[in-house]
Amino acid sequence: MGESRQTTSRGAGTALRKLVPPPALSGFLLLLVLMFAVSYAVGAAAGPVAPGMQGTTQNGGGGGGTDMGDMQDGHDMPGSGG
Repeated sequence: MGESRQTTSRGAGTALRKLVPPPALSGFLLLLVLMFAVSYAVGAAAGPVAPGMQGTTQNGGGGGGTDMGDMQDGHDMPGSGG
């Protein structure tokens, strides 16, 4: 009778070992999660890269775009001959 209990517990232990990932894989996944968490925290602490940058519109109604009217027909540009 004692032998049947041992084989049952051995079978359960073997099945449990098959379900648990290897320690190296677990360590790698933990390291990966920690690296993502740290990089997210650093990015959140740094804030936006360009706080004043806004999206520009095609019809010129938005801010932050280049005003081509300030270029005086290329007279100030090198090589324009003028």
